[in-house]
Amino acid sequence: MIKNISNLGDAALYCDFGQEVNKDTNTQVIKYFKSIQEKNIQGINNLTPSYNKLIVSFDLQKTNFQNLKKEIEDLDIINIKNLSSKKVEIPVCCDEDFSLDIKRLEEKLKLSREKIYENFFDKEFFCYMTGFIAGMPFLGDLDKNLRAKRLETPRVKVPKGSVGVTEQFANIYTFESPGGWNIIGNTPINIFDSSKETSPNLINPGDLIIFKKITKDQYLNYND
Repeated sequence: MIKNISNLGDAALYCDFGQEVNKDTNTQVIKYFKSIQEKNIQGINNLTPSYNKLIVSFDLQKTNFQNLKKEIEDLDIINIKNLSSKKVEIPVCCDEDFSLDIKRLEEKLKLSREKIYENFFDKEFFCYMTGFIAGMPFLGDLDKNLRAKRLETPRVKVPKGSVGVTEQFANIYTFESPGGWNIIGNTPINIFDSSKETSPNLINPGDLIIFKKITKDQYLNYND
């Protein structure tokens, strides 16, 4: 549940769900996020969920902090509809051309690449949030024996489709961009499609993700 609601600047409201970063806390964030969307509260112009926070931006000409705070506090999240998440399978090629940091991870984690991939592909992931790059999903939770820090020197360019891991999360780069995650493979799937105005994200908060290992030939000949 929300622990505190406070002002964030003149036209935004900050919902704090605590300091824990886990699936239970994030599920509460997503419930409020979807509940506010469903209720279509007047004056709200943007919602930004994160691991354990929700920022609600609003139009000062249509509402104010106190009114909005009360509406959010009065939400009945138990009866929210459309909370079912979808399960998404993501093919990943781990050829040496794509697994840019697997040797580094072998050294840091003291595990063979076979064991790293075995643990990774056996896991069902939960999408906590999307962001940083449009549509980029932050997926938890990695097993503790697979958790490593970011690169000491981030790359200037991480290829689109790269699958990376750091600390308790995995992610997928939706565009070529700078980044410091440990890259272990690449997916041929387009995770974010700006041409789809109503639903550009393949993966959304609350979705469940399974990664499936494919060969390089399968990658090169893959059709969405």
